Amino acid sequence: MSAVFDVLPEQLAARARLELLFDAGTYRPIRSAVGDGVLSGSGRVQGRAVVAWAQDGTFKGGSLGASGGETIARTIARADALGVPVVGFPHSGGARLQEGVAALTAYAAIFRAQAQATVPMISVVSGPCAGGAAYSPALGDFVVMTADAVMFLTGPKIIERVTREVISATDLGGPKVHGANGVSHLVARDDVHAAELVRELLSFLPDRVGNGTPLVPPADAPEEDPGDVLPESARKVYDVREVARRILDRGTFFELSPKWARNLVVGFGRVEGRAVGVIANQPKHLGGCLDAAAAEKGAWFVDLCDRFGIPLVVLADTPGFLPGATQEQAGVLRHGASLLRAFGRASVPRVTVTLRQAYGGAHIVMNSRDLGATLTLAWPGARIGVMGARQAVELVRRREIEAGADASMLADAYEAEHLPVRVAAAAGFVDEVVAPSETRDRIAHVLELAQT
Repeated sequence: MSAVFDVLPEQLAARARLELLFDAGTYRPIRSAVGDGVLSGSGRVQGRAVVAWAQDGTFKGGSLGASGGETIARTIARADALGVPVVGFPHSGGARLQEGVAALTAYAAIFRAQAQATVPMISVVSGPCAGGAAYSPALGDFVVMTADAVMFLTGPKIIERVTREVISATDLGGPKVHGANGVSHLVARDDVHAAELVRELLSFLPDRVGNGTPLVPPADAPEEDPGDVLPESARKVYDVREVARRILDRGTFFELSPKWARNLVVGFGRVEGRAVGVIANQPKHLGGCLDAAAAEKGAWFVDLCDRFGIPLVVLADTPGFLPGATQEQAGVLRHGASLLRAFGRASVPRVTVTLRQAYGGAHIVMNSRDLGATLTLAWPGARIGVMGARQAVELVRRREIEAGADASMLADAYEAEHLPVRVAAAAGFVDEVVAPSETRDRIAHVLELAQT
């Protein structure tokens, strides 16, 4: 990176953002004579060809006109024709009012180009992104927002005028809001950090649908045993991200949407240099229960990995779906079905590892064998069943309990007979029970077979 960018303002000009993204000296402009507040060009990111565009927020307030919209649409189409990723830097208050409907049709051309593209699309929002401009990031694959960025369809002034609701731009559409609702997948401190995140994100992605992901020299294998992360008591929580870090190549775990549906962790990593997607229940939040938001998050990520040919590693540790009227009203059936559909139709290799427990529909929806998992593994202490032992005996032994039988003893007996992982393995629902320390080698072996 050039020394000219060692000290940067909070918001950089369009050209500077492009220069930050590309390897030094590789940026070449495209359609530079058109102007109209949009720069586009191509260059290399870690040696790979990438196409990018950026809006100049100082040109007519960052408003989008017909010529600028055509430049963006052509840039996206060019990237798709070349089969290389495209990165956009929207910085706009919306359509240029002076051009009327011509500005609206420009947005339509952008959206059509995005909808038809088969290459990874990343948007970096570093300033305001309002009105029609906000749809472009949402139509892409990934959104990175800087700390001072805002993004919304309708701004605070119009909202106040129409609904009399008073709200700041940050509270309406800042990174905290969109990080929690799933619109933004990564939050950066500033433009420099955003460029660093995009460069790392691109390293996990193929050039286009159907192409293989980049194979990099393997990092050191973790020395720590992933099984040591689990507490002795099954009732205590732990951070599943630490389990992932001990299975993946050292230092490669790259989490996405950490503030959205925190009971499910998703992100990229590598196993012996091969990119994988990780999807894991998070016992630190809601005990690892699945809910409507987690199912929506999981379905998005599984679909994305399947589209780009990225194998999946599923770490299951869930007591089931979160019950309650709130979840039913939130459409947990619809979102749960979306996750089932995503796994059921996925064609990429995918390995499921049951770490501690997997009950009921949540066992199925977390990439069970009959949902199409390539390989299902489980750790020796895992429990798999229709439901937990206590809930089960309260249903099937209800009359005995009402007559005075010891519910705890009945639950212990039920657990010993029905829930140990050896029972599921003997029935073929789990392919193999493995020690935690063997998990990485098993996953690596499956990925190597799939690659060949």
